Amino acid sequence: MVSPDMIRTVIGIIGNGTALVLFLSPVPTFIRIWKKGSVEQYSPVPYVATLLNCMMWVMYGLPLVHPHSMLVITINGTGMAIELTYVTIFLLYSSGAARRKVLLLVAAEIAFVGAVAALVLTLAHTHERRSMIVGILCVLFCIGMYAAPLSVMKMVIQTKSVEYMPLFLSLASLANGICWTAYALIRFDLYITIPNGLGVLFAVAQLILYAIYYKSTQEIIEARKRKADQVAMTEIVVDGKTNNHAGAGHY
Repeated sequence: MVSPDMIRTVIGIIGNGTALVLFLSPVPTFIRIWKKGSVEQYSPVPYVATLLNCMMWVMYGLPLVHPHSMLVITINGTGMAIELTYVTIFLLYSSGAARRKVLLLVAAEIAFVGAVAALVLTLAHTHERRSMIVGILCVLFCIGMYAAPLSVMKMVIQTKSVEYMPLFLSLASLANGICWTAYALIRFDLYITIPNGLGVLFAVAQLILYAIYYKSTQEIIEARKRKADQVAMTEIVVDGKTNNHAGAGHY
């Protein structure tokens, strides 16, 4: 008979896969930065924030803090490496105040995580106490990261367009949230359940918005194309008239 722990492990492995898709989703952005040789107007904050989030979850999964959480360590350790790569690219292609800001943020994060680890391991002497302290911090940081989807959802409602809310990412977020919520419920873990349960709700809300505004988005895109075509035709006509006048001037 299949044990609950085996089911939990399988779900956790699937969750590692869905989370990896989300971690890799900014790759096109960084390919563009590399090709342009500049960070342009891109903000480093989402990547620095995700780096902190991953570092905290790696700490939470440590055997000294919360035993039997190896799958939490594997995916967040991988996420940490990916986010460090993004931050390094950002540092390479930024300069001046922007570069100093990123360096200070990363240094502050490392100092903060180190301080939390030292305090938790020296002052909290049981797994339950350590899990509670680190778990609460992880939940707070996760909830803070949901500000990004909320701002995108607000923009969708205002513009009546889902053009800048990719369906693929919403589906990946939903799959990821469901996997990790199920993982946390099999051997109940409140601190993994709360952020991932919220993740499921936000992903469902995004899919509902997608269904509501998909038709109007297509109409907006078509109208934009027609307008662009009209502008192009006008420019051709104007150029034609200008050339005719120039030709007439030679006689």
